Amino acid sequence: MEGAVEELMPRLLPVGDWDLSEDFDPTVPPRTPQEYLKRVQIEAARCPDVVVAKIDPRKLKKKQTVNISISGCQPAPEGYSPTLKWQQQQVTNFSAVRQSLNKHRNHWRLQHLDSNVIMPKSEDEEGWKKFCLGERVYSEIDALSDNENIGIDYVKVGFPPLLSIVSRMNQATVTSVLEYLISWFGEKKFTPELGRWLYALLACLEKPLLPEAHSLIRQLARRCSEVRVLENKNEEQISALNLIICLVSRYFDQRDLADEPS
Repeated sequence: MEGAVEELMPRLLPVGDWDLSEDFDPTVPPRTPQEYLKRVQIEAARCPDVVVAKIDPRKLKKKQTVNISISGCQPAPEGYSPTLKWQQQQVTNFSAVRQSLNKHRNHWRLQHLDSNVIMPKSEDEEGWKKFCLGERVYSEIDALSDNENIGIDYVKVGFPPLLSIVSRMNQATVTSVLEYLISWFGEKKFTPELGRWLYALLACLEKPLLPEAHSLIRQLARRCSEVRVLENKNEEQISALNLIICLVSRYFDQRDLADEPS
């Protein structure tokens, strides 16, 4: 077996034979390149031939199937396709928002958050969904009780994407939260709370896009095109969905997803 491995994986650097009987202190830093390579060789020799991964089956219950689509967006309902002028204006407005956010990010990051604003950790998917959408939308409760209409309970209605909040989010968190909300949107209806956060997260997304972010925003645009077909000519909802598709396709250069000008 050792000979077969040696044949398939020849040594790229010459390393002399190592006498294991010699004193070997792994805590002492190697003094020469040759000594370093010998130490690596010893560590490799101690690795088992077969490694069995320990997999928690509970973590495999979610998202076992990955559906990948290479098709473009579905066309807007008849009479609701955005004009080219409208799309260009939205891109201009969005670009101005991004520039302003980048310019004042440090200022807003230093602003104190209210005591009731507790931002979840980056990996807390359920926490971020509730934080952004509120328990009412997240739990699909249709209406608030009379007592809840007195004042605003952001835990129930969701925290808006305030500059003091989004300015504290690094790119890894922005991408993670975007993924969480797109995942939620994949099976749920479009809401104003969701729309505000999607717009804000896109405004925080740095260019050039990382591959993960590139895939996410394309998935988002396709989902928006699917939902707007089902909106039964709800002009306000369709306009919001058109906006997201416009930004993904025309600002982030995913032109194959763009709406054809009406």
